[in-house]
Amino acid sequence: MKVKVAEDVYWVGAVDWNVRNFHGFTYSTHRGTTYNAYLIVDDKIALVDSVYGPFAGEMIERIGEIVEPEKIDYVIANHVETDHSGAIAEVLKYAPKAKVVGTARCKQGLLKHYFGDWDFQVVKTGDEINLGRKSLRFMEAPMLHWPDSMFTYIEKDALLLPNDAFGQHLATSKRFDDEVNENIIMEEATKYYANILWPFSSLIIKKIEEIQKQNLKINTIAPSHGIIWRSNPMKIVEAYLRWAKGDAKKKVLVVYDSMWGSTEKMAKAIIEGIRSEDVEAMLFRLPVSDRGDVIKELLEARGLLMGSSTINNSILPTVAPFLEELRGLKPRGKIAAAFGSYGWGGGALKTIEETLKQAGMELASPGLAVNWVPNKEEIQKCFEFGKEFARKI
Repeated sequence: MKVKVAEDVYWVGAVDWNVRNFHGFTYSTHRGTTYNAYLIVDDKIALVDSVYGPFAGEMIERIGEIVEPEKIDYVIANHVETDHSGAIAEVLKYAPKAKVVGTARCKQGLLKHYFGDWDFQVVKTGDEINLGRKSLRFMEAPMLHWPDSMFTYIEKDALLLPNDAFGQHLATSKRFDDEVNENIIMEEATKYYANILWPFSSLIIKKIEEIQKQNLKINTIAPSHGIIWRSNPMKIVEAYLRWAKGDAKKKVLVVYDSMWGSTEKMAKAIIEGIRSEDVEAMLFRLPVSDRGDVIKELLEARGLLMGSSTINNSILPTVAPFLEELRGLKPRGKIAAAFGSYGWGGGALKTIEETLKQAGMELASPGLAVNWVPNKEEIQKCFEFGKEFARKI
């Protein structure tokens, strides 16, 4: 069913209720997602973004409820990634005279993905396409989150179509923020930022400041995943600025894995020490915790305590993917420390601390290591280790 977003602007996307991971299983999508595409009907007709390839028929059917697909004049590609561009080739079968519009990087990426001989119009920041009563204005947004990324703005409707910015992976039967539980929306928006956009925080600040300087009126933000922000679109913009600047709560994550239980005993004593200082703490054992969910919690936490038993003079294999994720995400403004147990030789603490520094975290104190099984005195040391870390928070 088509959904009206603004006068003569319709949501014609698709809901993917079943998808449970994104980006090669690095990001879990417990609540599914949507692939949002928008049809603007004017003297000229434009489709802004498309859907993941398997949902092309669903999108074209929705378009057909409004206009005959062959009447589409422009297909605006804000982003090359296949969850947004996968249906473009199918659309062009129905609308062979349509012009594809995107950045120079977008043209390069689309042609390499689909090898199509398409009529392509390259646009840059400030360029506009007049449809009749409405005009589409374009803003390049490189590395938010690919080099080709672009925003489309419709001044007449004060409507921003920013593709992957301000979205969430959330499948619902509703399309707007005032129709869905706000806590669920913000939980998914937080996870989305943390797992996808966190490395680009400095660029996000610049892009939002750039938009603010233009004094663009924004009544609605319609991203390409999740719900459309119409009741309070500035809520998500303010959240992005907060996350991008590294604002965090008085909260610590204790993340670990344990071979035979010694490191786990340490982790539980450490978290009690943190709690004794009235600092919020969350405990995650990696093999039984979803990595994407842990990353989401870290976004708004001030500190991270990372633990592992030693194996082969290094960390447990279950800990390595999480640390590698941190290296790529480069969390800003976090303090951290390492802990863990070892047998006849250590090594885990060194690996953890090196990776935390490579991720841009500040080491608050030297790591805490325990040989074999922690005794009563060593458990007390773990408690004090957590207590002291909480004071630094």
